[in-house]
Amino acid sequence: MTAVIKQGAANAESPTFDEVSFVAPQALRDAKVAIVTSASLHHADDDDFAPVDAGYRIIEADRRDVVVGHWSPNFDQSGVSADLNVVFPIDRLIEMAADGTIGAVSDVHLAYAGNQFDLSAIRMDGGPAGAALLKEHEVDVVLLTPV
Repeated sequence: MTAVIKQGAANAESPTFDEVSFVAPQALRDAKVAIVTSASLHHADDDDFAPVDAGYRIIEADRRDVVVGHWSPNFDQSGVSADLNVVFPIDRLIEMAADGTIGAVSDVHLAYAGNQFDLSAIRMDGGPAGAALLKEHEVDVVLLTPV
């Protein structure tokens, strides 16, 4: 079935745009990478996410006191309990930086509460504010871990 889908997609016409909103990224081996997750993570001494909290929490790379605040009844936390890297793959990024696959791991990462009904506040406020913070920390690439 995958081959059929790929074959169909190979012949599909794609739109051409006169202007694009993207830039060519630098090579990963030179890039600083941060994680952005929607798993409602926070440090133990931070406030948990409230039901309509469109903000973010900063997760520091050198701290492992990370709490999962995701409260959806559809979210099975057993995998995260066994290994935080399921939603926050910080150890994998550190390994990738050590072997030269990526340039560096950011000191700060972001967590949002993904179980929101109205995403406009994240799109208009929390998202741009988080992007600005990552830009201040000279992050080149984000690894998104949606939950």
